[in-house]
Amino acid sequence: MRDEGNKLMFHSKSLCFYKSFSIALLVIIFASCFAVNAQTQRSPSDVVRDFYKAMHERRFKDAWSMTVYKSAVENLTAEEMEDLRPIFEGQAAEVPAQIQIDTEKISGNTARVFVQIPLADATPQITSKPADLILVDGAWIIGTEAEQANVKKAGARYFLDALIDLNQSSTEDLLKRLIAVQALYAQTHNGAFGELKDLINAGLISPDTVDPKSSGYNSHIVVPPGGKTFIATAEPTRYGHTGKLSYWMDQTGAIKSADNGGKSVQPK
Repeated sequence: MRDEGNKLMFHSKSLCFYKSFSIALLVIIFASCFAVNAQTQRSPSDVVRDFYKAMHERRFKDAWSMTVYKSAVENLTAEEMEDLRPIFEGQAAEVPAQIQIDTEKISGNTARVFVQIPLADATPQITSKPADLILVDGAWIIGTEAEQANVKKAGARYFLDALIDLNQSSTEDLLKRLIAVQALYAQTHNGAFGELKDLINAGLISPDTVDPKSSGYNSHIVVPPGGKTFIATAEPTRYGHTGKLSYWMDQTGAIKSADNGGKSVQPK
């Protein structure tokens, strides 16, 4: 009986020890998991620093994946990324090789990081630029909740639609300026207007302004014999990606535009 009692007592102590050990083990495991998460989560400053680095290195998809704009780029094709390259290149050109973090302020699920950026590579002047971040699924991303809502609403079309608006606005501005440009050209060419290549050679229009890769449009100017009239046209290089509207204008300055699948506008 005494042996059975000892065995029962040993069994009870073993069971208690096993339970205590199991609980202690679970506590250690959970504590380790939390410690790993705390160590691996990047701070707001880390995210901002990595974003600027990726932009400077022209790794645009990597850069935007650290922001609220991730859903707007992650499913874009290589061709669509090339369409957007002029915009991204313009933004990347302002990013220096090295940046310095001034301060980091965290308030709940939002944060703001102040970054020192030179006004220009050639000048030592420094400006402090704020970057807003939000905490999403345990990770900091650049942007605000309002910006995130706008991106979700537009989806993958966010950057593409912005590019279309920019290209169409630039094309319209070019056509509006063309009347004054042609007038200047005509003053030194016996009253005759010039074709696109003539205006570029005369230094009146920048080649980049009408470069299909940067403007998203194929622009043309036709001057009939005598040079007293001209017709300017512009069609998107990739309809629905770089533009939707096609344009037509003559020497009177009357601009006609139409969304006709990328085909030329025919005046009535």
